[in-house]
Amino acid sequence: MQAMEQGPDDADLDLVAALQIAPRAPLNTVAEILGTSASTAGRRIQRLQQLGLLRFIGTVHWSLITTGNPYVVWIKCRPGATVDVAAAIQKVPQAQSLITTTGDSDIYCTLYPLPGTDPRRLLTRTLPEIPGIASIQSHLVLRSAREAFTWRLDRLTARQTQELRQQADTLPDAAPTTVGPLNEIEFRTLQLLVEDSRISAAQVARELDVSRSTAYRTIQSLLESGAVRPRVEIEPAVLGFPITALFTLDVQPRHIPAVLTALGEHPCARFTVMTAGPASILHHGVFTDENHLSRFVTDDLGALPGLNGFNTLIALSVLRRQWIDRDDDLVLGHRAHDILSANHHTRQVR
Repeated sequence: MQAMEQGPDDADLDLVAALQIAPRAPLNTVAEILGTSASTAGRRIQRLQQLGLLRFIGTVHWSLITTGNPYVVWIKCRPGATVDVAAAIQKVPQAQSLITTTGDSDIYCTLYPLPGTDPRRLLTRTLPEIPGIASIQSHLVLRSAREAFTWRLDRLTARQTQELRQQADTLPDAAPTTVGPLNEIEFRTLQLLVEDSRISAAQVARELDVSRSTAYRTIQSLLESGAVRPRVEIEPAVLGFPITALFTLDVQPRHIPAVLTALGEHPCARFTVMTAGPASILHHGVFTDENHLSRFVTDDLGALPGLNGFNTLIALSVLRRQWIDRDDDLVLGHRAHDILSANHHTRQVR
């Protein structure tokens, strides 16, 4: 296998695309669908993990770790202060994602109201008191049309995609609105799935000192309920999409549902939500190059109904996603597990 310091090759990308569809599928099944061996697929995954490019994580349903919908926040910094401000925001537990940008804002972040959070204090004191911040604009997320775990590489055949989807049939088609409280075994299993979404029932049984059948039933219950969504965590830039663009769109109210659906279903979409702010829709898209981005603006945005105008910012650096800190497109740290553990004592447990 070629050294991957130069980036994943085509076989690596096929493997990532397959695991994006069926993140918990048995490796021998995935390998057979892709026409390779399980040992080769295993070596490729291990190599990507050792390079810090890939992790298998679980995304926890909002209702289990927050007390309300998230906020998207745009921050302008005083000249020369962006790096220090971003470093300070990384210490804020509620900051789930953090990106430095071009355009009329220097920093974009999403804030999740973890248990015990006072959103008013967070938005009017905690953040504004950070030295170097010139202004803050925050928008409450009202509805979600696309979340990052649903973005996938489109490079497999229709047959391969269908066979892989059959391996992922325990996952709900859409995330539920809420998820009920978890008992202690369910929560501890959830923690393990957050750290490694491919963990087996046998491993969970050993970690929690329960029977394998109990571990299996608990894992399936968490997956089927939507309490946790397994995913392959890897930066789009590593996969050939180096440009992340953040769009805020001013859409006439009666056209918001149609535009939200159209953008949420677009192949470039990683995060598409309706917000309460000057712009009604926020859309994150990933692109292969500037021409790809320009075609999206002129052809796709240009065709949307009721669009009064939009603003575009380009990500300069991704510092955090899913509470996991990044560095030069690497997936680092164990922040998500720490956040989940720190807030468990304030959640209701059956």
